[in-house]
Amino acid sequence: MVANVPAMAAKANRQDKTQATAVEVPAPPQPRKWQVLVVIAALALAGIVTLMFRSRQSAETAAVGTLAPSTASANAAATFGPTVPNTTPAPGTAPAGMVWIPGGEFSMGAADSPSDGEVGMQATRDSRPIHRVYVDGFFMDKTDVTNAEFARFVKATGYVTVAERKPKQEDYPNAPPENLVAGSVVFSPPDHAVSLDNHFQWWTYVPGANWRHPTGPKSNITGKDNYPVVQVAYEDAAAYAKWAGKRLPTEAEWEFAARGGLAGKPFVWGDEFRPNGKWMANTHQGHFPNTDTGEDGHVGITSVAQYPPNGYGLYDMAGNVWQWTSDWYRPDYYEQLVAAGGVARNPQGPQNPWDPDEPKEAKRVHRGGSFLCTDQYCSRYIVGTRGKGEVSTGTNHLGFRCVQDASTSAETATTRPQNPA
Repeated sequence: MVANVPAMAAKANRQDKTQATAVEVPAPPQPRKWQVLVVIAALALAGIVTLMFRSRQSAETAAVGTLAPSTASANAAATFGPTVPNTTPAPGTAPAGMVWIPGGEFSMGAADSPSDGEVGMQATRDSRPIHRVYVDGFFMDKTDVTNAEFARFVKATGYVTVAERKPKQEDYPNAPPENLVAGSVVFSPPDHAVSLDNHFQWWTYVPGANWRHPTGPKSNITGKDNYPVVQVAYEDAAAYAKWAGKRLPTEAEWEFAARGGLAGKPFVWGDEFRPNGKWMANTHQGHFPNTDTGEDGHVGITSVAQYPPNGYGLYDMAGNVWQWTSDWYRPDYYEQLVAAGGVARNPQGPQNPWDPDEPKEAKRVHRGGSFLCTDQYCSRYIVGTRGKGEVSTGTNHLGFRCVQDASTSAETATTRPQNPA
């Protein structure tokens, strides 16, 4: 791609750029009330792609959680303390396809590892300092929401996702009419090695790409019912969650659940990336971005629950696809919590989004990494690290899972079939 490729890549997927080098902090996030920007592809004879993305400001607000006094010293914020789960039993049987997450107090964030350089943990400064957090217990989907589940939602409601909607001329008065084409962002690797300082080289806006056609019009999800649904913008995920009688997890809930009761471990399964030589998540092998050798048994995305669950019975909390959380993204949010002192109790994220790389874009936090994560370019399969994504942008490596409050009736969530895992 040429230098004039505007914001496409900027939003094209800040999330795995999130996985990038010094250019930005962890992957994909967002403001408040929807504000829309399109970056759609205009292909010239020379093959130049000019992309316009849409962004909106969410009208909703997210409040920072209240703070409770803590007996921990100020220094405790910089190190991992023990995870102290609640001992209160689950409030009845878990809804179909979900498991009980007890909640409790834990250390949230990622450890400082200078030896990992600009591509690894040095590119995750927004996941520090480590700080103490408390979350109440909740139910969580065992797996990411699948194509089959999302299809049932669409059939029942007639819902049309952001990627399927043609941008309106009045929303983009300066855009040529021929550029107002529905579509989404797709990982399009080059056929040769490239410098990793320009992610425009492997992300492309593809007209016709959406959840039914993840990589473009010629692709489809036939035979992939149990694959995680992708190409979903934040509002799409939130709409599904509401229909299912659930909601999207906060970032703190997501990390507590992902850790599975462990404290301070770099991976959701423990200390080693491949314990006893065993693959534990769907990540990228080979030279990034041009070659995925599939040593872990998968090239690209795969179906859910292909690897062992974590300590709470959750599958794919690392790798395969990124997952939306409900928190607005700010790289300094953890610093704010530490400055407030004490233990952050059920934090809901900052009140406003802000990404210094794209200050006008409304972004929310992504978690978990994807099939594109690799130690060459992205280390977001490390459990405490963060991603970020512009709220109206979906990609073919971004999905979600839902949670349900203990006080919510399980009846609502069991009215639809769930993942068998």
